[in-house]
Parts: sequence; structure tokens; C-alpha cells
Amino acid sequence: MDLPVNPPVLPMLASRASDLPPGDGWIFEPKWDGFRTLIFRDGDELLIQSRDGKPLDRYFPELVEMLKAQLPARCVLDGEIVIARNGTLDFDALQLRLHPAASRVTLLSNEMPASVVVFDCLSDGTQSLCDTPFKARRAALENILANVDGRLYLTPATRDRDVAADWFSRFEGAGLDGVIAKAEDALYLPNKRAMLKVKHERDCDCVVAGFRWHKNSDDTAVGSLLLGLYNDAGSLEHVGVCASFTMAKRRELLELLAPYRDNAVETHPWKSWANAQSAETPQRKPGAQSRWSAGKDPSWEPVRPELVAQVAYDHMQGGRFRHTAQFRRWRADKPPRECTFAQLEVVAPQELQEIFGV
Repeated sequence: MDLPVNPPVLPMLASRASDLPPGDGWIFEPKWDGFRTLIFRDGDELLIQSRDGKPLDRYFPELVEMLKAQLPARCVLDGEIVIARNGTLDFDALQLRLHPAASRVTLLSNEMPASVVVFDCLSDGTQSLCDTPFKARRAALENILANVDGRLYLTPATRDRDVAADWFSRFEGAGLDGVIAKAEDALYLPNKRAMLKVKHERDCDCVVAGFRWHKNSDDTAVGSLLLGLYNDAGSLEHVGVCASFTMAKRRELLELLAPYRDNAVETHPWKSWANAQSAETPQRKPGAQSRWSAGKDPSWEPVRPELVAQVAYDHMQGGRFRHTAQFRRWRADKPPRECTFAQLEVVAPQELQEIFGV
């Protein structure tokens, strides 16, 4: 490729914010929940690049021809690969696409074709726009995507704070997890946190049912806590993990959990999973090996499910936390059996057809 901006380029990132930023000069967009991608087009050459600089083309063959048919001969765009199903964005379906077998990828590309939502332009094919203010890059992007259709979309954008606040409250049920705020004069800064992401955050009381060791700690520190919630049938479901502890706190946690490790396996609700290492074990079960955990140690240590931790999370997907939860405090006053799915806020989904036309 011989473009004004050539791969690999790491995308511009966002810092987290609790509220929409004050003042004027902001452009707001919905925050999409998919695979971040940079798209490089130079004539017959097209590269769909992942957030970490790797090619995604082989996993999304249906996008290659679609993008070649709709994009100008030369351009560099920033966006998100998503799969819309049943009125919501399906991140689990997106993950299934990262499969080593080409036949499986082809099958899924026909059954659940992906789409691309574009929200920035690094080059219009004639020059680099990275040193151009975002409001001008947005104008260039609107020109490039003026007549596209068929699984290629320009993300909505607004300067109206009331509209952005409405998006924040309404769109979550459709699988979007917040709002992105971009300064209209901001330059495109690869791999720098030069935007703001305003995301939902809620509290949830969970049962601590196990932990994973911190890497390179020689079994002297906790890496993450395994969390569970009781379903309507009274079974404890694994819903995710919480992490982001200081090293001192990780060692304290190991001491705190020590008494609860005694005889933990004997009556543990996840006893049959405690030593699970099979690739056929469903991903949501702790200890399961899968293609997503290649190179990682999935093993875990059970503890008696008697401790309750309050954690912060942004949203649930498929019965588990979409992202790693953040530890808030211990709830010694709350019985573990009261940690149920009923405490979670349920957000009614919005029809993506209504909102975005997808």
C-alpha cells in the first residue's frame, strides 16, 4: 500500500468519564460495542486491521468485497465491526468469528454477516487528516459515506447535549454501552487517550466463589475474584470476575480468602468445573480452556461461597458481565443467597432498525 497513512496504525483511544463533559465544542456519538477496526483501502488492496494492529480480513470475508464495492479507491477509516441480531448488538456472535477453520468462518459469515460502523477518517486518499480538527474529519467522512448502504454505516453524531443524554439512557438496551465525546478541534492521535467515553456504571452484590492467581506471583497473590449470582432455580451461576487490585491488596486478599479455601471443593456448587480444562467446556464456566484463552492460565481456586462483594459493572450480556467488574467493598451484612439476578437493572432493548437502520 502507498497511502498518506499506511498500516499499521493503532487507533485513538478514550479515557473514561462519569458524565458528559461540560461546555461547548463537543461532538457526541453512541459508543459501539464490537471489534475496533482501521480500514485501509488502496485500489484493489484492502486491509481490515484490528485494534492491536493485526489483520482481521480472514475472519470477515463478507466485509472485504462489501467495502471494496462501496468505499472510494483510496481512504483510511476508523470504525467498529458489529453484528446486529434480534434487535441488539451480539458481541458473543462476533467472538465466534475468530475461528481457526476457514470453513467455519465462511459458514458464520453467511449465517450472521457483520457490519461496519465508521466514525473517523484518517485519510481521504489524497492527504493525511490526522493533524486536521475532528470537525473537518467528520465532514470528510460524511462526504465519503454519503451514498453507502448494505452493512456500511456512518455513526450518528450530535452537538446537542440533550440528544446525547437521551442516547445514553435509551441505546443501552440495543447493545451500546455509552456515549463518546470528541472535542471538535481535536487531532487524531494514534494510541493516545484523546477522547472521552461516558459509560454506565452500576453496583451489584455478588458471591465470591473462587479466585485466579496473579501471574508471576508464585502463588502469593490473587489475580482476580470469580463472581456468582443465584438464578431462579437456586443455582449459583458464574457471571464474571473483578480485578484491578494493587499488589499489596492482592496479597491481603489471599490471607482473607485462606480460611474459605478449606474443604471448598467438597460442597462447592462448581465442583464439577474445578479441574475443567476441556475445550468443549462452555466458556462461561470458570476454568474452561477455549481458543479465546490461548496462552492464558484458566485454572482457578475454589473458595466456599460465603463471602459477598459489592462490585461496579457497566452492563450485562448473555448472563454475565461484559467487562471486568471493579471491587467496591465487602458486604458482611448480606447473606450470599440474596445475591440473585433479580437485583440487576433490566434495560428494555431499542430496535436497531428504528435507531440506526440496521
